[in-house]
Amino acid sequence: MLQKVFGRQPLGAVFAAPYAVFLVLVFAYPLGLAVWISFHDYFFAAPGAVVERPFVGLANYRTVLGDPDVRRSFVNVAIFLVINVPLTVGLSIVLATALNSVARLRTFLRVSYYVPYVTASVALVAVWLFLFSSGGLVNQVLGPLAPDPSWLVNAGLAMPVIAVFVTWKSLGFFILLYLAALQGVSGDLYDAASVDGASPVRRFWHVTVPGVRSATTLVVILATITGANLFTEPYLLTNGGGPDGASTSPVFVMYQKGIEQGNPDVASAIGVVLVLLVLTISLVNRKLLERD
Repeated sequence: MLQKVFGRQPLGAVFAAPYAVFLVLVFAYPLGLAVWISFHDYFFAAPGAVVERPFVGLANYRTVLGDPDVRRSFVNVAIFLVINVPLTVGLSIVLATALNSVARLRTFLRVSYYVPYVTASVALVAVWLFLFSSGGLVNQVLGPLAPDPSWLVNAGLAMPVIAVFVTWKSLGFFILLYLAALQGVSGDLYDAASVDGASPVRRFWHVTVPGVRSATTLVVILATITGANLFTEPYLLTNGGGPDGASTSPVFVMYQKGIEQGNPDVASAIGVVLVLLVLTISLVNRKLLERD
């Protein structure tokens, strides 16, 4: 009976069951609830209170699409992704390739790149505020070339600086993914390319890059999902999406609408739109990157 339900390995299904329950409780149920809320006039009520939350159809979505703050937040996160994703992929694969060829201090260098990823964001933000504030170290070095207004209070530079910060912070994780993928690239391919007279640059483009294509797909998708959920960095670096909303993100607007303003139905609609956009972008990236 168990084999009919779970296949040839019922014990494997038993071991996987706790994680399946975790996925349902932590991801599937909240997502389904958010979709339901987005189609209703939903509001917070006292525990035990009997309230009506009527179905309103697409009214919340019309509110979201007609809100200039929401539209701007999506434009901001698009700017973030255009900078962050290519920068993450490029730096990760280049640094992973360099680390993979290093014979001495390999472990030390790998740990050094990974430290920012596991360090608390608040501590890292304090360092970047010291570097990029109006009187920070970067402006002191640049002198008259420093931007005015300064980096994090400049409407045109705030989001690019945040994108660079997130790239630097998460670089160690993606380097490890590429290092793992590089172990699967046969050394015979590099030897054959060297015999054919290929330069190091050509070996990189024609052997390394195709050899880690599956890792690149994963890195692009993970970087896109991480960027779409941007919240902590704008909240800490620019005091909640400043200047004048230039660094707000959809997740931050969800927080404002749902928690601060008490409109969870509108916030849920923003979340559903964001999920659909991320899924679409991820699927398109996967198709493009995995083409022969």
